[in-house]
Amino acid sequence: MIRFYNGRVLGFVSGTEITNDEVWVNGGSICYVGPKKAEMPQFDRQIDLKGDLLIPGFKNAHSHSAMTFLRSMADDMPLDRWLNEQVFPREAKLSPDMLYVMTKLAIMEYLSSGITACFDMYFHNDAYVKANIDSGFRTVICGALNNFDKDPTEIEGEYLRFNKCHELVSYMLGFHAEYTTCLERMEYVASLAQKYKAPIFVHSSETKAEVAGCIERHGATPTVLFDKLGMYDYGGGGFHCVYMSEEDIEIFKRRKLWAVLNPASNLKLASGIAPVTRFLDEGINLAIGTDGAASNNALDFFREMYLVTALAKYRESDASVCDANRVLGMACVGGARAMGLSDCDCIAEGKKADLVVVNLNRPNMHPLNNISKNLVYAGSKGNVRLTMVNGRVLYENGEFFIGEDAGKIYAEADKISESMK
Repeated sequence: MIRFYNGRVLGFVSGTEITNDEVWVNGGSICYVGPKKAEMPQFDRQIDLKGDLLIPGFKNAHSHSAMTFLRSMADDMPLDRWLNEQVFPREAKLSPDMLYVMTKLAIMEYLSSGITACFDMYFHNDAYVKANIDSGFRTVICGALNNFDKDPTEIEGEYLRFNKCHELVSYMLGFHAEYTTCLERMEYVASLAQKYKAPIFVHSSETKAEVAGCIERHGATPTVLFDKLGMYDYGGGGFHCVYMSEEDIEIFKRRKLWAVLNPASNLKLASGIAPVTRFLDEGINLAIGTDGAASNNALDFFREMYLVTALAKYRESDASVCDANRVLGMACVGGARAMGLSDCDCIAEGKKADLVVVNLNRPNMHPLNNISKNLVYAGSKGNVRLTMVNGRVLYENGEFFIGEDAGKIYAEADKISESMK
């Protein structure tokens, strides 16, 4: 058992209320949250928080982890050229062994940013799963079917296989995007949603050109098309959701879909700013993702949170919109629920021990006027003191505990990247 004590807890059980509770972890779960007890059990480790803050980890609700191999290799280009001239040709060279290394590199960056789970869409999923299990990291795989796949039916096998392979791994149906997937294959994915009564996630409405192209090909926006095909009968959502029509927004509201915001990537690719305030006003479910390191280029959740609220304020010319506490909720709670990780959404007895210690004893955290909002407006990766996933400390005070030396991973990643040039 592990005991966290002498600190603050922002557990999202009652909004952003902060308590002075202790938190005890037994195995992969939280077994006690409350005041210090007169009689204490035997602990394997006791962690003195020294006034620091314990939060449920951030959930990266849209990522392409192994795209770390493309970091700063395909910059300063519009989305269509970026994909077709830089990304797709190099991805064709990425082997499972290479992907394993680059995924581990991403996991290290996630951990140092307080991320305890990611919703990943990529390929070579057996190697990807092995990297996560070997590291002790939690992941949800999103199906990535597109026109390049030789066998479209493989997605069903993955759905069945990866949802029962390991406690740290789960799988949701999905496909890459309308513009990379023919109608026949989209209809196939929709049939799987009906067969398994399962949600579907997909890149959607990221750029004006994407939406216009979909209307030209199918006479409907991506969201309307997906809904007509029956994809959203059991929930799901879209990644990016920047250019949304009134009908799109109505569908998201009626179907209780998730809009996953990716502000840093959208800015870097000049794709646009999502209508976050409208989403909030309509009660649409929101989560946050980093996207991949090729289009971001950082996997930094503090930067993403700040951009969500700052860009919403800029878009509406209103500094009062998109309250920081709601953004923090998107990062911790919203992401967990979008990803089907309902047992990772707060700090409570019986929930998974996916926890982060935020160092408040840093200049950017003082004075302690409003801790929760300050995490969004002034927090940084430098404030992450410890990251725990499933009851295991994987990152602490700058050191990684993922079963492999950090220096070795850096060297292998650099070698892989050099071979791609």
